[in-house]
Amino acid sequence: GVFSSTAEQGVQVLSFGKIGVAFDFLGADGTQPAVPGPATEAGFVPAPGNDATAPNDVEGPMLTNPAEVTGVYITPEVMLPEPGVWNATVTVTADGGEPMSLEAAFTVYPEHRIPAPGDRALATDNLTMGSRNAPAVAIDSRAQDGAEVPDPELHRTTIAQALEQGRPALVQFATPAYCISRVCGPTVEAQQALAREYRGVAEFIHIEIWRKKTAAQGVVNDAAAEWLLREGDLTEPWLYLIDADGVIVERWGPLFDLHDVRGALEALRD
Repeated sequence: GVFSSTAEQGVQVLSFGKIGVAFDFLGADGTQPAVPGPATEAGFVPAPGNDATAPNDVEGPMLTNPAEVTGVYITPEVMLPEPGVWNATVTVTADGGEPMSLEAAFTVYPEHRIPAPGDRALATDNLTMGSRNAPAVAIDSRAQDGAEVPDPELHRTTIAQALEQGRPALVQFATPAYCISRVCGPTVEAQQALAREYRGVAEFIHIEIWRKKTAAQGVVNDAAAEWLLREGDLTEPWLYLIDADGVIVERWGPLFDLHDVRGALEALRD
């Protein structure tokens, strides 16, 4: 996601069009001179339920009100040939203005740290509507102050049960109420719609990230920790598709294109 924050306009999010992304290798510890790597373009993927239609007079990216349009830019698959610290330089031309560059460094590990396509799914006993001593807010963070869980159909079974029964499963790890990027709520709502549309094709499971959350700290649900918490670092949201053999066949994050997910679910009908 690309954001802008000014005193005049407040927080805005970059939407629509494409942006350039170039990667540079900074060495194993991030201290070496930059070595140019691959470059590509990233396209805008809106959060489900957003109005993703740009105004007719807009050809490229523009800043929008995040209450109306929000999303992220996603590159095609990029091969980074060395583990270590990489820097991504994003080139943006917003609202027809002058080009701007934004940079962010990140670590590439020798092997993936969280479950990925090709791995066997972890047989996790996530919280369900039938879990004893589980507060509603630990099942879905939107169930605040005594409210009911808004998506009980996504909390009726566990990953372990789906694996045992040989059932495909579409599993989403997301925290709708506490999501900083504002995309988790819409993605969980999209999963609810998919559960109705593809009833009987797969199990649909939403796993809340936080068992307990305050402004200062939080307690991560065991299921989310098992899949996503590594050395104190946790990333979300993620959406996983597990096949009937218990193998992860697709993984999307932080946003997914509904057309892609529908295509993967349609393949399960064959």
